[in-house]
Parts: sequence; structure tokens; C-alpha cells
Amino acid sequence: MLRLRQALIVLAGLVVAGVMVLLGLWQLDVYHAQGQAQADRRANLPPVELTTVARAGAAVADGYGRPVTAAGTYLPGVQVLVPVEDQAGAFRVVSALRLADGDVVPVVRGTVLGTQAPDPPSGEEQESGVLLPSEEAPAGDLPPGQLSSVRVPTLAQEWPGPLVSGYLTLSAADATRQGLAPAAVDLPEASGRLRNGAYALQWWVFAAFAVYLAVRIARDQELAEDEVPDLTAEQDVDAT
Repeated sequence: MLRLRQALIVLAGLVVAGVMVLLGLWQLDVYHAQGQAQADRRANLPPVELTTVARAGAAVADGYGRPVTAAGTYLPGVQVLVPVEDQAGAFRVVSALRLADGDVVPVVRGTVLGTQAPDPPSGEEQESGVLLPSEEAPAGDLPPGQLSSVRVPTLAQEWPGPLVSGYLTLSAADATRQGLAPAAVDLPEASGRLRNGAYALQWWVFAAFAVYLAVRIARDQELAEDEVPDLTAEQDVDAT
């Protein structure tokens, strides 16, 4: 009987903890949804001049994930291909754009099938797109002229500088104008409301406490039973 009672107490604690874990996951989903909504709002802001939010050698000031414009001249022959994830044979075409102030920004001009990418246009260009942070570098060896990701520190070792801390993905209109298919934009995730993230953590702490409390109560049941006096034995002694 004692073991059954202990098992039921622990089971009740696990059920309560499970509900709290689900509530924490729900709050975490809300947090991520808020972050995605914030990223979408930034992507729909009016464009600003690139140099007002990103300069070489300086941290980007509230520029990642928002539309920007950039005026400059493409450097001839300074171009790499980056394979498009989950699309065999497709590459992003990344070219170097020299801005009026001398800074260089990597520009994802669009995508192409195969390794024959058109050269960037010559002369002064006015480009528009979304400013994105440097990507991570996945493992893998690639042929010369290709990189596994748009990783600015890697480009800085091979391209003329100084490079801006980020890269520009052209708008669909500008990519099409240059004879390329538009490149997908993976917006950087913004933060949701801190309150919802804290709620998720709070529910998981409560869940752990519920399990601990259930185990503690179950153990106390055994101690309480040990403290109950054996009345039958006492009656036998009195009768003697």
C-alpha cells in the first residue's frame, strides 16, 4: 500500500511537471514568433543609406535585416560563388562593390545555375537590398573561386579592403536587371519580448520543483509510516 501511494504521488508530480514544460514551450514559441514579427517589420522599413549604419572597421549600428541603398562601382574580377543550400547546381554570385568613401561591401547580386556567372555591371551603380551579418563557415573544401558561405572575415583576407562588417543581398528588381535570379534573404532573428522568454524559463523551473516536491513527499510517506506505533504489539504486552 505504501509503494502504491508513493507511486501515485510521484506520478501526480510528473503530470504537473509535464504541463508546466508544455506551458514553457508555448511561451518560447511566443517569444520566437515575436522575434520573427520584429524581423519582418525591420525588413519593411524605409531604406537608408548603407554608410549611415555600416562602416568598415566599426560595429554595425542597427542595420542588419533592414533595407539599405548603396552607391558605388563594382571591382572587376573580384567575385566568388557560394553554393545555394538544398539547391544542387545553384550558386549565389557575390561581388565586391567599392563605395564612394572607399569602403568595400560584398554584394550578393543574385543566383545562377552552374558556375558561369555574368560579370557585374561597370560604372557607377545605385543598388538596393537588405544588409545582413556575416555568415558562419560550414565545413567542406570547394574549388577555387567558390566559398561555402558569405563569411566577411574570409573575404577580407582575399579581397581589397577595407570591408564593411556585413553584406548586401540585392532586391529582386536589381538582381533581375543584372540578369540573375533573386537570392533568398534569410533575415536575422530579432529578439522577442524578454517577458515571454523569462516566462518560459520560469515554467521550467516550476516543473523541476514539482518533481522534486513529489519525490520529497513520497519519501516522507515512508518516514511517517515508520513513526506509527505498533498498537497490536502494545496490546499483547498489556495482556501479559
